Amino acid sequence: MPEDEDSREYAVVINHEEQYSIWPAGRELPSGWTEVGVRGPKRDCLDHIERVWTDMRPLSLRTAMAAAQSPGE
Repeated sequence: MPEDEDSREYAVVINHEEQYSIWPAGRELPSGWTEVGVRGPKRDCLDHIERVWTDMRPLSLRTAMAAAQSPGE
């Protein structure tokens, strides 16, 4: 089904690594994923993710890189 014909509602979800995705609203979420409170058509959810997910690196990598750059710690 083409995206512009997709009338389903989606939820924006995030995992423990602060990685985003969309999931059909109303379906049980996979383990490790949590809704962020944004729901709507697929395009709206993807647009939201594009605005807020500015650093694609997983949280664990960002944390490790920050620790490696902190002198004396």
